[in-house]
Amino acid sequence: MARIAIDMDGVMADTCQQYIDWYAARYGETIDRNSLLGLPETEGFPAGKDVIRGFLYEPGFFRNKPVLKDCQEVVKALFDKHDVFIVSAAMEFPQSLVEKLDWLQEHFPFIGWERIVFCGSKTIVHADYMIDDHVKNLQYFKGEPLMFTAPHNVNISGYKRVNTWEEIGQLLL
Repeated sequence: MARIAIDMDGVMADTCQQYIDWYAARYGETIDRNSLLGLPETEGFPAGKDVIRGFLYEPGFFRNKPVLKDCQEVVKALFDKHDVFIVSAAMEFPQSLVEKLDWLQEHFPFIGWERIVFCGSKTIVHADYMIDDHVKNLQYFKGEPLMFTAPHNVNISGYKRVNTWEEIGQLLL
């Protein structure tokens, strides 16, 4: 049985799609996801990164993100076999705390409160594996870091990469 730390935003919840959807709703322009490949997370939108970063402070942004394909099934299977914790750096956007908890309760009702860790820095996290989409969370991790592919990290190397939840299932189940 392994201890696995799983990030939420960009790993379980599709943050990129949320940016695209919210931008389209506000500006009437749908940005092609492929045009964001290799760009920092809030760049690539014509209105500018400040507009996109502003979404992070708006009510509902964290609550209404789409769930990534196969995530629910694989996370459930991981919970049944391993010691799994959902670990999210939620302190930068304090309003996200309740929204993230509500999102988890809706989409992952089998995850109890004792398996949810909201923190600032993830450097305190100790596990066998950490699945995350940001180098800042993986670079100091003492276990095996798994880089979950997202548009903003496609050009990053030096980490074992997982592209889909199906791949995570094949690796850890």
